[in-house]
Amino acid sequence: MLRHLPLTTPRPDGQAFIDILMGRRKRARPPLVEYLVDDVLRRPITRDLLERPWVAPNGSREALVAYLDNFIDFWHRLGYDFVRFEQSLGFAKKSIVIADAAPGSDKQRAWADEHQGAITNWADFEAYPWPEPSEASFFAVDYLSQHLPEGMGLMTCHAGGILENVSQIMSLEGLCFALYDQPELVEAVTAKVGERMVAYYRHLRDLDGVIALFQGDDMGFRTGTLIRPDDMRRIFLPWHQRFAALAHERGLPYFLHSCGNLETIMPALIDEVGIDGKHSYEDAIIPVQDFQAKYGGRIAVLGGVDLNILTTATPDGVRQHTRWLMDTCGARGRYAIGSGNSIPSYIPVDNYLAMVDEAQE
Repeated sequence: MLRHLPLTTPRPDGQAFIDILMGRRKRARPPLVEYLVDDVLRRPITRDLLERPWVAPNGSREALVAYLDNFIDFWHRLGYDFVRFEQSLGFAKKSIVIADAAPGSDKQRAWADEHQGAITNWADFEAYPWPEPSEASFFAVDYLSQHLPEGMGLMTCHAGGILENVSQIMSLEGLCFALYDQPELVEAVTAKVGERMVAYYRHLRDLDGVIALFQGDDMGFRTGTLIRPDDMRRIFLPWHQRFAALAHERGLPYFLHSCGNLETIMPALIDEVGIDGKHSYEDAIIPVQDFQAKYGGRIAVLGGVDLNILTTATPDGVRQHTRWLMDTCGARGRYAIGSGNSIPSYIPVDNYLAMVDEAQE
């Protein structure tokens, strides 16, 4: 049973959210945070809980505006202090597409082809259709920034990080071979992607209402980084350092969502890149409370409710774990409560709402 949702009189405070995570302010209840909430879950919540007709962004400007209005209302009335939105330049990649297996879903899921990329050699590089930031449409993110409720902030980024985009353009397997056989090609592809992301970020950071740049870039798996830590530090982390610098020039934090075991590069992420907060935790790698005990004195800690709990526990079990993290991590400060990764389509709606509802206590 929901005790607080949907909020009838939300009072978002994006600046307080940032002040708490940056250690400038303390509050008894940690704020809510989330990286993504899948449309498959937002659809029934928007329709049944918020009592708004669901509209898919089907290509028309009218449908997109209606979708964005619902998007704002979702984050607002569930008690978040911000809207988080991302979009991409649309780098061409080879993908594998299948139907989403979540019950009731009518969408498709796409995975990057890990074996055969769009760029495997210099001829592919020269022929590749590099997208130009000057030709990108910023309508959606511009609309969101101009229609935020009073006090609410916007966290945004380029969808897909520097390593994600390069590994998807070249394929993960192709990237690994090229790091050995054609390192100059890897650096050239990375520079093309990074330069475009820098230009993209120059627009995002100057939008009204932006309170942080919140980049996603999955760099690891269960036991380590996807590629050698030395290659991460040499080729990819300098671009994150540039993104962080762009944020810091405007007085904005740079938060990083990255899955996997990043222990070998965490010192570089904090001391060289200059991230202000870390998101994405898995209990099987390092539980969020242990990560916070190790690094929480230096950066903010975002989320941490493990997806296995959100997927398999009862709503009461989700509430108990959410409360425990709020009491444990929240008491230490510089913490926001939310999932350990994101809210994909297979999470039970009642479990997601139990976490968010408990966070309002």
